[in-house]
Amino acid sequence: MRIKILVATHKDALMPVKDDLYLPVLVGADQNFKDQKGYQLDNQGENISRLNPNFNELTAVYWAFKNLHNVDAVGLVHYRRLFSKHLSRNINNVLDYQEAEELLKKAPIVLPRKRHYVVETIYSHYVHSHHKEPLELTKKIIATDYPDYLLAFNQVMESRSAHMFNMFIMKTDYFNKYCEWLFGILFKVRGQLDISDYSEQEARVFGYLSELLMDVWIKTNNIDYVECNWIQTGDRHLVKKAIGFLKRKISSNVGEDNTHY
Repeated sequence: MRIKILVATHKDALMPVKDDLYLPVLVGADQNFKDQKGYQLDNQGENISRLNPNFNELTAVYWAFKNLHNVDAVGLVHYRRLFSKHLSRNINNVLDYQEAEELLKKAPIVLPRKRHYVVETIYSHYVHSHHKEPLELTKKIIATDYPDYLLAFNQVMESRSAHMFNMFIMKTDYFNKYCEWLFGILFKVRGQLDISDYSEQEARVFGYLSELLMDVWIKTNNIDYVECNWIQTGDRHLVKKAIGFLKRKISSNVGEDNTHY
C-alpha cells in the first residue's frame, strides 16, 4: 500500500523521518520562508496557496487532492501535532509506515482520538472562540445545497466531542470524495461571507469550519474509521490556553487559540 502523510507547516521545522511516509508541505508558499529546500510547495500545480491566510492547512489538502497521484492513501498532520501510538511527545515516536498500514486494514479512515468538552457543546465552544456568522452560514448552505447532511450537522453541533485538528489518513477514494464535498461547501461559504473586518486570527475561518465538518461527512455516509493517539511536540501553552478559554467564556471574545497554519 502506498501511503503519503502530508506534514503541513508555515515555517522551517523539525520533520518526522519514517520510511518515506511523510511529505513536508510548505503552506502559503508564496508568502512564507525563503529557504524552501526539502519541502513540497503548495503553490505548484493546481492550487489555492494564495488562500492560505483563510484556509490554513487546507491549502496542503487541496494541493494533494489535485496533484498527488499514484498513492493508495493520503494523510494530514501538522508540524507540531502528529499521530503516534506512543504517549511520548518525542517526534521519533510518530506513526510509521507499518503502523499506518495496519490501521488502514481495520478501516478506510484513521482519525485522532476525539476531543471531549465537559462544559460546552461543539457549537457553543465554536461561538465562544470565533465569530458566529460563518458557522450559521455553513448550516444554511448545507440545508440548501446538501440537505442530506443537515441532520448530522445538527447532531455534531449538539455533541460534546468531535474529531478535531484536521488530522486524518484516508484511502484515496474516500479522500477524493471528502475533498469534493468539503471544498464544495467552503467555497460557497467564502463566496457569501464578508471577512474584510476580521482579525488576522479570525480570517482563518475556513480552517476552523472544516474541523467541524469531518464528523458530519463521516456520520452522514456511515463510514467506518479507527482512532489513533496523537501527540503535540513543543510547548503546549496549557496555562495560556486555559486563561484564554475563561476570558472567551466570560466576554465572548474571539480568536484566542492559534492552532492552524
